[in-house]
Amino acid sequence: MDILLVFLGFTALVVGGEFLVRSSVALSFKLNISKMIIALTVVSFSTSAPELIVSMQAALNGYSDIALGSVVGSNIANIGLVLGVTAIISSISINRDFYFLNWPIMLLFSGLFYYFLYTGHVINSLEGLILLAALFTYLFILIRKVRGQKSIETEEVSNSLKGVTTFKIVVWFLIGGLGLYFGSEWLVDGAVSIAEDFGVSERVISVTMVAIGTSVPELAASLIAAFKGEKAISLGNLIGSNIFNIGSVIGITALIQPIKMQSIEVLTHDMLWMIAFALLILVLALLPKRHSIGRYKGFLILIPYIVFIVLSFRS
Repeated sequence: MDILLVFLGFTALVVGGEFLVRSSVALSFKLNISKMIIALTVVSFSTSAPELIVSMQAALNGYSDIALGSVVGSNIANIGLVLGVTAIISSISINRDFYFLNWPIMLLFSGLFYYFLYTGHVINSLEGLILLAALFTYLFILIRKVRGQKSIETEEVSNSLKGVTTFKIVVWFLIGGLGLYFGSEWLVDGAVSIAEDFGVSERVISVTMVAIGTSVPELAASLIAAFKGEKAISLGNLIGSNIFNIGSVIGITALIQPIKMQSIEVLTHDMLWMIAFALLILVLALLPKRHSIGRYKGFLILIPYIVFIVLSFRS
C-alpha cells in the first residue's frame, strides 16, 4: 500500500507539474511576456514546483530530512542519473557559459547551502531569503546577458500555448494545484511509511527514491529525444535546475518554515556527494574531447551515482 501511495504521489506530481507549466506559460503569453523571459523564469519556477511542494509539505509536517534530502538527491540525480544516462546515448555539447557563468553559480549556491546548514544545522528564514535573493540576482544576470540574442534556445516554450482561452488556463491551473497538493501529501506519507517498514531512515528514502522519482520525467524525455536523434538535454538546463532547486525550493521553504537538519549524514555524506558531482562534471568538461560529454564520460558520471545509491543505503 505504501509503494502504491508513493507511485500515486509521483504520478500526481508529474501531472500537476505539467499542467502548472502549461497554465503558467499560456498566461505569460496573454500578458505579452517574451519567450525568452518565459523560458528563464516562468518555466524554471514551474518545473521546480513539485520539489518545492514536497519540501514544504515535509518541513511543515516535521520531516526536515525529506525536505533537505529531496533537493540534495534531486541535484545529484540531475547530474549522475539524467546527464550520465543521456550522455551514454547521445553526446552533449558544452558551451562557454558553462565555464564562466552556470557552473560557478551552481557551485556558489551549493557552497552557500552547505555553509548555512553546517553553521547552525538549520536553514532559517534569513538564510532562505539570502538564497532567494541570490536566485533573483542570477536571473537578472541571465536576462541581461541574453537580451537581444536571437539564438536563445526556448524549445521548452511552445507557441501552441499562445491561443489558449482564459477558461482553459484556469482549469489547467486548478488541475496543477490539486495534483501538486495531493501528490506531495501521498509521496511524503508513503516515503515515511516505507522508511519505517524497512527500517531505513527518511533521509535515505528521500535522497534516493524520492529524488529519482522527481527526475524520471526529465530522464524519460531526454532518452526519447536522444533515441530519435533529436536534441536531448542542455547541460545549462540541468545546472539551472540545480540552482533553482537550492535557490527557490530551499529558499521559499525556509521562509515559511525553518528547515532543521535531523541527520548529520546530510552534511557528512549527501551534500559532499552533491558538491563532488559538481566538481566531477567540470573535470570531465576539461578532459578530451573538450567541450563535450560523450559516452565514456557518461559512464564516468553514472557509475559514481550507482556507488552513491549503494552507500546511501549502507550509511
